[in-house]
Amino acid sequence: MELVARQRSFGGWQSRYKHRSEVLNCDMIFAIYLPPQAEKGPVPVLWWLSGLTCNDENFVTKAGAQRLAARLGMAIVCPDTSPRGTDLPGEHESYDFGSGAGFYVNATEAPWASHYRMYDYVVSELPALVREHFPVSEREAISGHSMGGHGALVCALKNPGRYDSVSAFAPIVNPADCDWGIKAFTGYLGEDRSAWLAWDTCALVAEGKSRQPLLVDQGLADNFLDSQLHPERLEKVCAEHDHPLQLRRHEHYDHSYFFIASLIDDHLRYHARHLGLAGEAQQPA
Repeated sequence: MELVARQRSFGGWQSRYKHRSEVLNCDMIFAIYLPPQAEKGPVPVLWWLSGLTCNDENFVTKAGAQRLAARLGMAIVCPDTSPRGTDLPGEHESYDFGSGAGFYVNATEAPWASHYRMYDYVVSELPALVREHFPVSEREAISGHSMGGHGALVCALKNPGRYDSVSAFAPIVNPADCDWGIKAFTGYLGEDRSAWLAWDTCALVAEGKSRQPLLVDQGLADNFLDSQLHPERLEKVCAEHDHPLQLRRHEHYDHSYFFIASLIDDHLRYHARHLGLAGEAQQPA
């Protein structure tokens, strides 16, 4: 790995690293925050998956998570949102497909299948790399925003027992039936809509293989609420299948990082309780 940048933050280190991904067949950059407790031994890790047009830096610079993560003793890893540098035909033509829009699926259609396997990257390859090089423990949680919220929920539901907790901000919960998802899934997965259901939160809940409790926060002033996000669909399917869901709606909040920054401490504390870190919450870094 190549160190790209490193800054001291609340007694810990915020860093970016570049590495060669065999899964994605390209070079990738990810960000990692290591709290001061990591200097004494392994710490639990929160995986953060970002949304459309983002990369590994958006959460790091806008969410303001480092202060509380340092107090809790929690590492945070932020992958990029798609392969980079592949320059496939049409890859850079729109914000909701290709660059910055990997949707955390394993593509099956050419030419995307040779690079766009973001699910395998965030579930397998990157965790193995992080554990090889950094003092993080086996305990882990996952969260994300919008497309990344979709990714976090799907990763957790497809891997029962893997993550101690999962949460999402304004997730795309039913991508098999919204414009963003239909465009991405058609390109990455093909025309057979039955194949899409393996990457759809509502469908995975209905399938019933996981009982992973879900925490979802949704702003009611979100421009994409009715056209792309459809939290009421997740609410309905969870009620029908008695799946644990805490869906919290917030007046006046939109889709931006102002929303995430307003509630990120609440999510970090939620994950800390499940990761066994609650007793550290009041201790200074």
